[in-house]
Amino acid sequence: SIGDLNIIILGQQGSGKGAYSQYLKENFSLAHISTGDLLREEIKNESDIGKMVKDFVNSGKLVPDEIVTNLLEKKLREIEAGFILDGYPRTINQANLLESLLSKLGRRLDVVINLCLPDEISIERITNRRICRNCNQVYNLKNMPPKITGICDKCGGELYQREDDKEEIVKKRLEEYHKLINPIIEYYKQKNLLKEINSGRDFNIVISDIENLLKNIVIEKLGIKK
Repeated sequence: SIGDLNIIILGQQGSGKGAYSQYLKENFSLAHISTGDLLREEIKNESDIGKMVKDFVNSGKLVPDEIVTNLLEKKLREIEAGFILDGYPRTINQANLLESLLSKLGRRLDVVINLCLPDEISIERITNRRICRNCNQVYNLKNMPPKITGICDKCGGELYQREDDKEEIVKKRLEEYHKLINPIIEYYKQKNLLKEINSGRDFNIVISDIENLLKNIVIEKLGIKK
């Protein structure tokens, strides 16, 4: 079933990666693993790793691969079901580390979904993004606003703008992202794992495309097993 698939979702900031991952998690019982969340969790817990991560994040630098891979391994060992990996890998080195890690854990990737989006839409979406301090629910002031300004619909928590969602940081991150991600896209194309979906459209249309894609992969896998 879809709940057994191991999926990577790629997409620049603002492509809806988090929202689509959340939807798949809730509807198909997939584990949603966001390396960003794993890192933020460590920062919040003020662990030794968290303190190191915080320094990297605050200076706009990427966190070293070894740290991310270790956190990822710990997380993957906790889950039975399939997973959606969101925001990782971002470099060929990470892609290789991930492949070794999965084979060590007896898993394999089923698909890499690349959510395509023009930069200007990205910037507009991100600068309008607000997150609940309490439950991490994501809103967008323009196309997914909360019912009451500044307050989470789900839990009543306070909404805030992440420091790295401010425009000049966003532009810097998008530049870095494109430089990094193009080789990754090629890497997974060559492995015949890459599928591209235009995420500049309405949420429900994109979701329906993603669901159809995943259903077809399940059917193919069942076909192979016969």
